[in-house]
Amino acid sequence: MTTTSILPDRPLGIALIGTGFMGKCHAMAWRNVSAVFGGAHHRLEVLSDVTADSADRFARQFGFAHATARWEEAVNDPSVDVVSITAPNGLHRAMAEAALKAGKHVWLEKPMALTIADAESMAATAAIHPNQKTMLGYNYLRSPAFQAARNLIRQGGIGKPVAFRGVYDEDYSADPLLPWSWRMTHEGGGLGALGDLGCHLVSHMLALMGPVADVVAQTHVAIPTRPSPEGPKVVENEDSALALIRFISGAHGSFATSRVARGRKCRLQWEVHGSEGTIVFDQENMNELWVHRSGEAGFVRHLTGPDQPDFAAFCPAPGHNFGFNEQKIIEARDLLIAIGGAPNTGPDFAYGLQIERVIHAMANSNGERIKLA
Repeated sequence: MTTTSILPDRPLGIALIGTGFMGKCHAMAWRNVSAVFGGAHHRLEVLSDVTADSADRFARQFGFAHATARWEEAVNDPSVDVVSITAPNGLHRAMAEAALKAGKHVWLEKPMALTIADAESMAATAAIHPNQKTMLGYNYLRSPAFQAARNLIRQGGIGKPVAFRGVYDEDYSADPLLPWSWRMTHEGGGLGALGDLGCHLVSHMLALMGPVADVVAQTHVAIPTRPSPEGPKVVENEDSALALIRFISGAHGSFATSRVARGRKCRLQWEVHGSEGTIVFDQENMNELWVHRSGEAGFVRHLTGPDQPDFAAFCPAPGHNFGFNEQKIIEARDLLIAIGGAPNTGPDFAYGLQIERVIHAMANSNGERIKLA
């Protein structure tokens, strides 16, 4: 069975809520998924943004037929089959649940929700609407190098995994003069570095190592206040977090994330130690995978190419680099084949709840062990 044969056999109507960085990524993915993977060309029906002017402007830029400043109109529009949600975190639950109840499939950017209670409610709503497919925006799972690494581990290529070491650092909040924003509040942003960055690392960690048994973690606010027009305002969520992890398999791991790590741009980096070898990956060099096997003198560098999952659909030549937005196109494809009847590779809302439980356990640990399993 080919990918094309399990894609929906009719064009789907798409609504997009949000026009920032990830909104544009979703728009590009919807415009390009059929060109890359075949199948029907889907209809860009409704774009929603915070004001009518911005909605009109971005609808023209992104190629959507209609625009609205009311997200409820986008969710309930009868021409819409799938709702892409790239709005601020605090709106995720209301929008996603409304879309599911309106009979729409949902592609939602991470983090899933502000709180565990919100995530549980969203997963429960998805469970009682099984005909509506859900997908969370963990696009780093779609990297051909990452997919190859996961397959190698599953096939026993490095023996039994015994340890995981991971870090995800960026420096977008390192400047103490960066203005305060909703992202730094519990009400608007939820968790800080854990919700914005660390959840991506957890998505990789779970895919490679399996479920987490327990965690011990600490968080830190490196810059306690930020400037605002009304004067200094308190930063409520964490700038960084560190954790020790034990997996159900018996393996152990370490985890670190920071949004104030000077010089780091997208350091989603991990290594898995196995009984017969080691795999190393770094998203800043996402077209390389380093593998060591027992008996070899050192590591072997593997470049991405058409022998790795999904690469060939974009380019037939090895070493021609893959990119961030290509991962979003694969993510859109995976949602479409789930809608077409294939197993949902996720993370869907049920699996996303597992990721949320891990990061919220880290946020609540304060040096104490928290059991998850």
